[in-house]
Amino acid sequence: MDLPGGKIAYTIDMKFLPGSSEERVKCYRVLDEDGYPISSDMLEYMSKELALRVYSGMVTLNTMDKFFYEAQRQGRLSFYLTSFGEEAINLASAAALSFDDIYREPGVLLWRGFTMQEFANQCFGNNIGHGKGRQMPIHYGSKKLNYITISSPLATQLPQAVGMAYSLKMDKKDACVVAFFGDGTTSEGDFHAALNFAAVMDAPVVFICRNNGWAISTQVTEQFRSDGVVVKGQAYGIPSIRVDGNDALAVYNVVRSARETAINEQRPILIEAMTYRVSHHSTSDDSTKYRSKDVIEYWNTVHSPITRLRNWVERKGWWSDKEESELRIHTMKQVKHAIDEAEKEEMPLLRDMFTDVYDDLPSNLMEQETLVRETIQRHPKDFPKDMPL
Repeated sequence: MDLPGGKIAYTIDMKFLPGSSEERVKCYRVLDEDGYPISSDMLEYMSKELALRVYSGMVTLNTMDKFFYEAQRQGRLSFYLTSFGEEAINLASAAALSFDDIYREPGVLLWRGFTMQEFANQCFGNNIGHGKGRQMPIHYGSKKLNYITISSPLATQLPQAVGMAYSLKMDKKDACVVAFFGDGTTSEGDFHAALNFAAVMDAPVVFICRNNGWAISTQVTEQFRSDGVVVKGQAYGIPSIRVDGNDALAVYNVVRSARETAINEQRPILIEAMTYRVSHHSTSDDSTKYRSKDVIEYWNTVHSPITRLRNWVERKGWWSDKEESELRIHTMKQVKHAIDEAEKEEMPLLRDMFTDVYDDLPSNLMEQETLVRETIQRHPKDFPKDMPL
């Protein structure tokens, strides 16, 4: 019978659909934990040049995170959030995309050419940082690099990503939008609204979920009863796949294929990248309060995405201990220098809180600025003595 949405067959059997299938969705991978190819027939191995660039980027991101995290612990930064254990998802996905694609994630920004100094300036909120101190640390953004500014509230970027993707579709652009998010985001209403919006409008958007097992201190088993996130895409009529997020080659293959499908077929794709958050959620969190240190160490060693890719490039004869040492020494010097330089820069003026939105400052913002200045004058002890006014 023809019904709204298409033809549906009738049946006399009263059967409820099961809550989940007996067999879990399998996880695509190319390399095992030791960096050995699982099969000689795997598709699209990276070239030497691309593989080494991805590996170098993963090491750089990891090193940057270590030093910036320690800077926060020393009281030099107010906040920081690392990508430990998720380096392959960051860099391998970036390698599979083009410059015209629009997305967000620190490793992706690093891949695109955001300098270490720019990272440091943003985190320190100094006068030459892109945000001029008006965003929390690690909330990067770059119009020049097609990188949408990060916002703290979960899932808000997903409907926006679909809207941007639909705009690309209308303009017939050979590009797509890529939206990264964590498993915790799938518990937000905007996630579901975005997937339905994308499916109905056939928007060329690739949703990449980093399922690292934890939404701060909430395990995935306490978030949903479904077989992870991958089946949620299928429920909305979106082609979906589960990939080993610690396997750089697998991530590269999947994201590259997803991008081609999104653009050529003008439709959304959902990728669930399986990994594990080996770091604390942020510098405001102590994850040892709710999980075992042994489990963290196990994932940090046995399942390290950096070690896995290094083993593979070394066996290919593309990498050596000497090159490894040179890369790490160079990266450490680069990060240290960027932090030192960012710390020397002056802080933004108070007026910068109100600029860069309107060409002519409206009266209500002018009144707010006046009120802030009067408050500082009345209560000078409550504000830093060196606060630039």
